[in-house]
Amino acid sequence: MKNKKQTTRITRQAIKIRNAGFGDVMAIYSIIKEHPREVLPRATSDIVQNIDRFLVAEINRKVVGTASWQILPEISRSPNHSIEIKSVAVSKDFQRYGIGTMLIKTMIKYVKTFRPAQIVVLTFSPPYFRKFGFREVSKKTLMHKLYMGCINCTKYASPFTCPEVAMTLAVSPGKAGKIK
Repeated sequence: MKNKKQTTRITRQAIKIRNAGFGDVMAIYSIIKEHPREVLPRATSDIVQNIDRFLVAEINRKVVGTASWQILPEISRSPNHSIEIKSVAVSKDFQRYGIGTMLIKTMIKYVKTFRPAQIVVLTFSPPYFRKFGFREVSKKTLMHKLYMGCINCTKYASPFTCPEVAMTLAVSPGKAGKIK
């Protein structure tokens, strides 16, 4: 439970968003496991293999949030490169401080450097992602996403019966984010 003292000490200046490293694997794993209904589990081996695609949020050197990305495969002849933002999670004790927002904004800025046509999320919280400019789309328009992850999901019999909402953020051609 958050106490008043803890609440007054956590400011945006105290939250640091950085690239994850191998020393963060168990913290990332634990934070994702805190959210079994909202975030698909990731094996530690998967986190290790993709550690270069994770960001973490930390406060006083403690990892309190995470987000990752992946390039989705092309299944058509015309290049329509898509990057998915996934595994977005903030430790329950540190929610409502803007940590998720900071992670998403940083992740969007970073993946834009690859110049994808769109950024994809599947979420149970569409209003949250609308704040960043994401728009709802039919899952049928994201067959590459379904091929990459949803087809192997054990939570639902079909990707089309899953209650997650598919959303995309269009990225202007030629516009790349700059990393400070």
